[in-house]
Amino acid sequence: MATPAPQTTASAPRGSNLWGVGSFLLLAALLLVVFPLAMDVFRLGLAAKYLSLAFCAVGIVLVWGYGGILSLGQGVFFGLGSYFMAMFLKLESAGNAESSSGTALSAFFGTAGLPDFMAWNSVEVLPWWWEPFHHVSFTILAILIGPPLVAFVLGYANFRKRVGGVYFSIVTLALAAIMAIVIIGQQGYTGGVNGITDFKTFLGMDLDTDRAKVVMYFITASLLLLCVLVGAFILRSRLGRVLVAIRDREDRVRFSGYDPALFKAFIFAVAALFSALGGALFTMQVGLASPSLVGIVPSVEMVIYAAVGGRLSLIGAVYGALLVGWAKTFFSENFVEFWPYFIGVLFMVVVMFLPTGLAGLVDRLRGRFLRREGH
Repeated sequence: MATPAPQTTASAPRGSNLWGVGSFLLLAALLLVVFPLAMDVFRLGLAAKYLSLAFCAVGIVLVWGYGGILSLGQGVFFGLGSYFMAMFLKLESAGNAESSSGTALSAFFGTAGLPDFMAWNSVEVLPWWWEPFHHVSFTILAILIGPPLVAFVLGYANFRKRVGGVYFSIVTLALAAIMAIVIIGQQGYTGGVNGITDFKTFLGMDLDTDRAKVVMYFITASLLLLCVLVGAFILRSRLGRVLVAIRDREDRVRFSGYDPALFKAFIFAVAALFSALGGALFTMQVGLASPSLVGIVPSVEMVIYAAVGGRLSLIGAVYGALLVGWAKTFFSENFVEFWPYFIGVLFMVVVMFLPTGLAGLVDRLRGRFLRREGH
């Protein structure tokens, strides 16, 4: 006989998961119809960039809001997806450049088929761990399997030892810092502080055209909506109920015969998968994989996206990423020196006055409206 899912006395606010089917359809209409019709190609590209970051916010809702795990290192998995895709794009670009310019000169200098930054750093042979990224199939598998596997192993090792709360947050924060330091230090193999850049094609398709940018926007928006649906399915399943029970009464769940470490590591891996997808799409649209997307600052900003949207709302996380993204763009364009302070103030305001984010605010306003209608 299957063990019944443990009960928890706490429950998420009504509508905090998806706000209902109507709200999901409204988000889909906004992303797939309104934005493409209302924005020019440049602004649509900015929206696609923010939606790429929203993948991380959706994952943080799963691990933080429902799993009770505050990860300050989602930039690690975003960066892994970004660098995996950049490695493939860079090798494709290097191959195209070699074929167009001839191989005699590059062979003379011993740099045939090498990315330019490797040649500049006196690397003569392509590292063995770069070789598989000549193939798009391996690249996609690496993005889909690598970051979730790393997250699962890291998470299970810590949760098994009952490392949680602020201690796990510190572990993930340290991991983000370490990864950024390693990338910068291994300049000949990773591009260093400049990252991996200067690639414009994917399987021969020019990514710099207006048509390609519009197509990439629709791909990004569609995959993000799919991730929201996957997250909603998980939360409404038995797994979701067990996660909430672990968040609220982990000892009671353990005494019921469940292994909380396994459940927490799994949802941590799902969030890592979402982040890796966002990183890969970000690199294809921006044309850059940089250590500035991996370290502590971007990881904390991803938490801010989820906090602003509502840490118990998958849809709210998307709105939070869009709102903070547009605000960053506005302030960085008009008040270059002050936009980091705005982000800090925004986070403090949300924590102090809107602990459930935009989703909680909408729920409260809707509740007041329904009570007035009832009278």
